[in-house]
Order: sequence, then structure tokens, then C-alpha cells
Amino acid sequence: MLAIGFGVLVALVGTIIIRRIQIDPNENENFHYASMERIFSVLMIITAAAMAFAHGSNDVANAIGPLAAIYGVIESGGMIGAKSVLPVWVLLIGGGGIVFGLVTYGHKVIATVGTGITQLTPSRGFAATLAAAATVVIASGTGLPVSTTQVLVGAVLGVGLARGLAALDTRVINKIFLSWLITLPAGAIMSIVFFFILKSLFGA
Repeated sequence: MLAIGFGVLVALVGTIIIRRIQIDPNENENFHYASMERIFSVLMIITAAAMAFAHGSNDVANAIGPLAAIYGVIESGGMIGAKSVLPVWVLLIGGGGIVFGLVTYGHKVIATVGTGITQLTPSRGFAATLAAAATVVIASGTGLPVSTTQVLVGAVLGVGLARGLAALDTRVINKIFLSWLITLPAGAIMSIVFFFILKSLFGA
């Protein structure tokens, strides 16, 4: 009921804002869809907020999953249960970590996804963020640990491919896919290193 009420409220606010947009026929001379893009610029704010919600609901869970499992084992005295206790402070740590990452390095990721892959207009951005948010929310509801960034990059690639392969910057795409390939072995190696460091320190 809360989600339905919030959705109706957002729809009403969006309708009021869109009705206040002044349509100028002259702005459509060079680009026939200029007025429509102004409407989508309002709608994209809503889908961007939905994307932020989806990001938090999925990526925070991915980040704090191991921490919640460790905390659950400690609380149960070494017993591994089917479900782990999830206190509020663990959620705050996960949310704070994502915010810290966005503040320190997130602007570069946003610039790459928003402008580096393909040219985005409000309507294209709306389609990409709506598709990505829906995918991530469905994944969160079914318990699939997907990467929000990868989903959003895929959505932007889809919008670009709709205009043809020439609309994509293949150099940026190659760098993104290369970084994804490096991430898996790098994460595995770092986890091994940290494991042996902690084992030597605590003698476990």
C-alpha cells in the first residue's frame, strides 16, 4: 500500500510539472522531437530515482552479505544457520560505503556510463534507466546478486544499438569489458592475500 501511494503521488507531481512545460513550436525546427525531449527530461528524474533505489536495494545486499553471515555465525556461537541476523548497523555500513564510493570516485563512473558509451538524450536515458531499474528490482526480489553497474551499462548499450553500431564508442566499451574481466581474478587474489594475512595475525 505504501508503494502504491508513493507511486500515485509521484505520478501526480510529474503530471503537474509536465503540464507546466511551455512548448515552443520553433524549437522543433532543427530537431522535431525537442519538445518531447523536454517532457522526458522530467520523466527521467523519476526513473533516475528508481535506479538509485534499485542500486541501494541490490548492491548494498551484495556488499554486506558476507558481513551479515559472519555476524550471524558469531552471534550463534559458531553455528551456521539458514538465515543470518541482520542488524540495522550492518545496513548503515553498506549504505555508507556506497555513498562514500559515489562521492569519491562515482563521478567518473557516471560520466563514463552517461556520456562515454553513446550519446544520450532524455528519452534514451529514460528508456535505459527504466529498463535497468526494473531488471535490478526483479533480481533483488528473486534473490539474484546482479551488478547494478553492469545492468545499467547493458541498458545503455541497448539504447545505443537501437541506433546502430556506429552510435557506440567501442573504445570505451572495450575498456569497460576489460575492467570486468580483471575484476574477477583480482578479487580472488586479494581475498586469498587477506585470508592468509588474517590467519597469520590471529592464528586461526
